[in-house]
Amino acid sequence: MNDFEIIQPAGWKAPRGYSNGILAPAGARTLYIAGQIAWDKDQRLVGGANFALQFRQALSNVAAVMAQAGGPESRLVRVTVYVSDKRAYLAATREIGAAWREIIGPWYPAMSLVEVAALLEDGALVEIEGTAVVVK
Repeated sequence: MNDFEIIQPAGWKAPRGYSNGILAPAGARTLYIAGQIAWDKDQRLVGGANFALQFRQALSNVAAVMAQAGGPESRLVRVTVYVSDKRAYLAATREIGAAWREIIGPWYPAMSLVEVAALLEDGALVEIEGTAVVVK
């Protein structure tokens, strides 16, 4: 998918694990992905208190929505990750990175991380929402 252009202001230090901006090709369709938590297909929370497992499942759910909209032609261009404990996120960065590369690949969209007091679903530790571009 070479149609996407990474936008990096001149003179800025390169970000690690995300992009400052993504420019989609003309004619692409936009997919808005609702916040996904670590639910399985039957809306049962998986991963227990393991942050990395919950992140993997939530990201897999994001990927499933993208696949339904356009398969491998989908490209995640913006992600907001909501966490109830930023220390848990930081402690799991190695596992999170591995899950990211396995599920999304070596592509890093514009990204924000927000710590919140709690998520709506009891037991949920992370929620991921995003925007994808589908090129057909």
